[in-house]
Amino acid sequence: MSVNWSLPFEEKIIPSKYQSKVISPSIYKELHKIATENYKEFWASIASQLEWFKPWEKVLDDSNPPFYKWFVSGEINASYLAVDRHAKSWRKNKVAIIWEGEPAEGDKPKEVRYITYGELYREVNRVAYILKEVYGLKKGDAISLYLPMIPELPIFMLAAARLGIIFSVVFSGFSAQALADRINDARAKLLVTADGGWRRGKIVPLKDIADKALENTSTVEKVLVVKRTNNNITMKEGRDEFFDNVYKQVPLNAYVEPERTKSEDPLFILYTSGTTGKPKGIVHDTGGYLTILHATMNWVFDIKDSDIMWTTADIGWITGHSYIVFGPLLEGVTTVMYEGALDYPNPDRWASIIERYGVTILYTSPTAIRSFMKLGEDVYKGRDFSSVRLMHSVGEPINPEAFRWFFRLVGKESIPFGSTWWMTETGGIMISHLPGLYLIPLKPGTNGMPLPGIDADVVNENGNPTKPEERGYLVIRKPWPGMPLTIWGDPDRYVKVYWSKFPGIFYPGDFAVKDSDGYFWILGRADEVIKVAGHRLGTYELESALIHHPAVAEAAVVGVPDPLKGEVPVAFVVLKVGQKANEELKKSLNEWVREQVGPIASLSSIYFVSKLPKTRSGKIMRRVVKAVITNQPVGDVTTLEDEASVEEVKKAYEELKKEIS
Repeated sequence: MSVNWSLPFEEKIIPSKYQSKVISPSIYKELHKIATENYKEFWASIASQLEWFKPWEKVLDDSNPPFYKWFVSGEINASYLAVDRHAKSWRKNKVAIIWEGEPAEGDKPKEVRYITYGELYREVNRVAYILKEVYGLKKGDAISLYLPMIPELPIFMLAAARLGIIFSVVFSGFSAQALADRINDARAKLLVTADGGWRRGKIVPLKDIADKALENTSTVEKVLVVKRTNNNITMKEGRDEFFDNVYKQVPLNAYVEPERTKSEDPLFILYTSGTTGKPKGIVHDTGGYLTILHATMNWVFDIKDSDIMWTTADIGWITGHSYIVFGPLLEGVTTVMYEGALDYPNPDRWASIIERYGVTILYTSPTAIRSFMKLGEDVYKGRDFSSVRLMHSVGEPINPEAFRWFFRLVGKESIPFGSTWWMTETGGIMISHLPGLYLIPLKPGTNGMPLPGIDADVVNENGNPTKPEERGYLVIRKPWPGMPLTIWGDPDRYVKVYWSKFPGIFYPGDFAVKDSDGYFWILGRADEVIKVAGHRLGTYELESALIHHPAVAEAAVVGVPDPLKGEVPVAFVVLKVGQKANEELKKSLNEWVREQVGPIASLSSIYFVSKLPKTRSGKIMRRVVKAVITNQPVGDVTTLEDEASVEEVKKAYEELKKEIS
């Protein structure tokens, strides 16, 4: 089938402020080829830029694929690199973390904390003292962190890393059962949580949720509770202690020597979310992970000492691990942490944060951008975005229309704006524009090209490279620093999930297209595919076509069973402010999609709603939409941004059923 992807393969933009760094795609491909063919030596040269206690004995142990080990026997410590070396330098009094709480009065936040590198050093050492001296934890032990977006979360991560304790951050939007599953799998000895957290003006009762989770766990010996919201909670005697009470007993000048962890030692476990089955505990090493972060902070974000970087994700996800905590702190810059929703209590809260702190590097999600788009540009007039010098997006493919809108609003059509591809499993960014190294021209919606040393490709079902602009499977052919060590406690699953479809090649599970210039366009998860009369349509291409329509702000497309065609696509659409939902617009949207994608892409139904069910990290929960439309149980919705949106989806469906019955 011939498909018009509605992707601007030929449109090229050169940001005026980075013209001096622009090179042609063909030149970049030659440079990339050299690095990739000599990838071991290349990555060794990058790793050597870090401070090691002891140099590695071997760059890569590839004797037991796919369980690769990087910089074998080299000794290093993530906490030392992110904290100590800055606190002992001129950066001692430089702000490491700017934290803003969600509660606000009008446009002014009620709580802001500025933590310098010197202060961070003292706090990390005092918490490490608690872990080691009070609770007797040691290298190789595991702890679980179930905290809101407050400074204590990165402090505990850094303190654990200091001791070689494996930490597992559990997103604070997860349910009691999800928390219990992760605690049990990691066999965590300590749980650190809070009395509650703020979300859209409401208290999320984290301690209550944790108590329910602990009813189904057996490994946790102690629970530390950080006071955040001061709501009433139950404390179990002998098990639960308030963090403040323990912390104030620690000497102010407490010092805990950083563990000389081996490069291949586990740094953390992060569980990937899924709709079915046991969560996968992705294990990341220390030396390889720090190497990919060092590379991407410099290449992708063009990081400078003067930068203030805001990654709008939650630390409960890999984006927060890598580009709120370890990446920025590794490079000694200022990182911004915001506790709440980007549009609460006012829709321009996100814009006020950029303006208030002079954010220079902005890393956000396409879903967030589309939610900003829905309100139009007038809402943000008067906001000063002039401090922003570079932007990237992450989390899912960005449609060209959202790219152009944000590029115009915030980027003033003059600064680099990339769409990065990576995932929990890769540890760091794999495919992106690289303004800190070279900059190939921007194309709206593309992810750019693979990083130097990353051997990515798009292949067909037989594992052979696809032709330009032909859809296929994204793969990574060679190992890279920051890749998983394994799935925690389940190495067979690691092989089966990521290395079995194309033996010896890492398969992340995404569809992609590579255009004639070599740019990659990630189309979304390969399992998010609608099979219409034998033709395979990705949800991304349909949603992208809808969002390209001038009346549409957001869209979710799912496939529903059909006795004749197998499946048919159904769309849930959020309109821009001022647009009216009617039958004429439905017809127009369907014709639009057919023109953009092809005749096979005819939408079976279109439902207009005011919001879509999303996770708190901003991803649309298509499984919820599909469950509603197919009359199946919705399942666990504890990570939804607003559960009322699920009811709204149901309501829209029920009302439409009545109309057509």
